[in-house]
Amino acid sequence: MAFALKSLANSLATTHAMAACVAFTVVSYAPAFGAEPFRPHYHFTPERNWINDPNGLVFFRGEYHLFFQHNPFGDKWGHMSWGHAVSRDLVDWDELPVALPEADGVMIFSGSAVVDWRNTSGFGKEGQPPLVAIYTGHRPADGRQAQCIASSTDRGRTWTRFWGNPVLDLASNNFRDPKVFWHEPTQKWIMVVSKAEERRIQFYSSGDLKQWTRLSEFGPAGATNGVWECPDLFPLRVEGHPQRSAWVLVVNIGSGSPAGGSGTQYFVGQFDGQHFRTEGPLVGPDGALWADYGRDCYAAVSWSDIPKADARRIWLGWMSNWDYAQDVPTAPWRNAMTIPRELSLRETAEGLRLVQKPVHELERLRGHRRIFRGGTIEQANEWIRKAGISGDSLEINLELEPARTGQCGARVLKGAEEETIIGFDEVSRRAFVDRSHSGNCSFHQAFPGIHHSRVSTHEGRLQLHLFIDACSIECFVNEGEVVFTDLVFPGRASRQLDLFARASEPMVRSLEVWTLKSAFKWHE
Repeated sequence: MAFALKSLANSLATTHAMAACVAFTVVSYAPAFGAEPFRPHYHFTPERNWINDPNGLVFFRGEYHLFFQHNPFGDKWGHMSWGHAVSRDLVDWDELPVALPEADGVMIFSGSAVVDWRNTSGFGKEGQPPLVAIYTGHRPADGRQAQCIASSTDRGRTWTRFWGNPVLDLASNNFRDPKVFWHEPTQKWIMVVSKAEERRIQFYSSGDLKQWTRLSEFGPAGATNGVWECPDLFPLRVEGHPQRSAWVLVVNIGSGSPAGGSGTQYFVGQFDGQHFRTEGPLVGPDGALWADYGRDCYAAVSWSDIPKADARRIWLGWMSNWDYAQDVPTAPWRNAMTIPRELSLRETAEGLRLVQKPVHELERLRGHRRIFRGGTIEQANEWIRKAGISGDSLEINLELEPARTGQCGARVLKGAEEETIIGFDEVSRRAFVDRSHSGNCSFHQAFPGIHHSRVSTHEGRLQLHLFIDACSIECFVNEGEVVFTDLVFPGRASRQLDLFARASEPMVRSLEVWTLKSAFKWHE
């Protein structure tokens, strides 16, 4: 739950009685065609109103659950509740009624959800294990934050708050965002939770999700300019080494990310059921290890209870930044989620590093595949023109052989005076996204800019995998070694694609383009 807006809670205290009495329902909404130029085609966003952090990601009986921080009453932060959506394929999402509304002077801040297969909590029924949500209850009246639980025995459609809440209370105003999982070796539930302003992560254990025992603490470490929030902890396989794995501790920070503002950092190490300890180099060359080098990936957390037969670790993040999230020019909805991404670890010269790839389910959105099999930039652009390739819902796979000097890459969502540039600079050895002239940048002074990260070419080649969707660009460099997530707000006429080179001429090894279908009814 984001730090920058916690202070708004006090000003909302007087509205709690009203909010608690409101019936929460989902109203069918069908905007006129073209009325919402920035509405995503395949990224989840609510039909109306504000969202931020993803919460309670859990898979149960064929459904991926996505809960999220939500204001049911408006398009600004406030009245924090858990919105709810479900999907059977991580692509087509159905928004359901609000799952956990604020009530009795308590907002529902961020947290997680698990399937209590063993019914350790006692909340289940015969043959029906409960879903248990673990969340931070926030009292605007005095700022107190404590950990609470609620349960569901009807696949998450209705929830019952535990009568004994809170289940963990340190009498703190900065104690939030619990992530809970079952640790098989110790046969215990583990909670990973943030002491936000102290830049510390605490670990607790429980046998029943109701009584918690403190185990240990981690931090401060890595990036500490901003408060620590929305932690996650999970084991992850190392690519090419089936028997090797390590644990990843995710710590989202409220400010101080490489591109500015909020961002997602991580640590690689081992967890023994009590302590998390880093292994190898603690930080990267820029002061920390970062999951995303764009401006707009925050509060990234992973799904619980994905079946062992699948075995993937999948996560997504909130696609915005606390510097300007309340000002982005969209209506009647505000903010979206990233696409779901599969995670792994890759061995590099600097140590184990997080790798992200779009989930394969997104391939269901692909239309006709068009491919350019190699040549110069000029030849590739001629092929793009003849093929008539343009649009605001595209998947692009570009492999370049950069020249010895200068820059090369792609310009997307391009118009007469607008473009977003995704490229590589051979001199600085940096990949970058430049949204300085991407469209509407005037709504906040922190929005325009260039975001970059050092990358290495592989055998002299660079691969860019791009997802373009109305108001966003997600760029996966070299099969997910570096990722950029950036919002953009282009004009309606800015839909063109071309490639560029500055200074010496690079070669295009291949270019694949798909037009992606919409996953949501408002584009039908």
